Amino acid sequence: MTALPKFKKAQYEFAAHLRDPKHNAAPSGIEDRRLKIYRDLFFNNVSGLMAQTFPVLHKILSQEKWQHTIRDFYAHYQCQTPLFTELPKEFLTWLSEHREAEADDPAFMCELAHYEWVELALSLAPDPELAIDIHRYGDLLNAVPVMSPLAWTLSYQFPVHQISPEVQPTEPPEDPSCLVVYRDREDSIGFIETNAVTVQLLSLLANNLESRLSGQALLTKLAEQLPQFPAETIQQGGLQILEQLRQKDIVLGTLADHTTAPHDRQSGRSIATN
Repeated sequence: MTALPKFKKAQYEFAAHLRDPKHNAAPSGIEDRRLKIYRDLFFNNVSGLMAQTFPVLHKILSQEKWQHTIRDFYAHYQCQTPLFTELPKEFLTWLSEHREAEADDPAFMCELAHYEWVELALSLAPDPELAIDIHRYGDLLNAVPVMSPLAWTLSYQFPVHQISPEVQPTEPPEDPSCLVVYRDREDSIGFIETNAVTVQLLSLLANNLESRLSGQALLTKLAEQLPQFPAETIQQGGLQILEQLRQKDIVLGTLADHTTAPHDRQSGRSIATN
């Protein structure tokens, strides 16, 4: 700091004071009334953004706990992005990887924060065109089903989608919660709670642009991977699952071949997965 030009030293002192006024003195010669405007403005902007992104966590924590947590993040974590919309991701990284847990933290705190962040991440995800033609209403059994990259399969130890100020489990249940969070063609965010069979099917679908298996072949492979279920049940139930996924735009349709009529084709959408 001593080797810096005077104006840069003043900038660092000003920024350090705004981040942590209790432990960093204000630059000399600036009226505290003016500094307070900046202190409140900067902190309240960050706190407000986090409250919007993590509304359930904000409601669950006491006001004192919330302010303490945001202040700790604001004062001590060195964010790696200049983008305001990326701050919630930085907060999540700090919360799950750098912050020391406190005795009064909810056991589900990090998982709930991740679940709430996913909605923002999907909302802001880029939307380039897929370089393929998709038949939205194609034959899901005989053609190649295509999964939307705008659908993320998630697993949590706690039932994060059920947590509220009235529902706050202290121990994870025996079975994890498997969820699919997705963005549909109208850019609305939705989620479905799913089971092990659907999760395994989605795993196969996620790689199907490379393997290009028909829906029938996918269900046959699924039955081989889940021998505890009758193959006939997998075949019948799997087709129903595929159709339900298509209705929610989790499955975009089927890969169109050269015989598909132009008016039946529809471009798909893509995002970078988390």
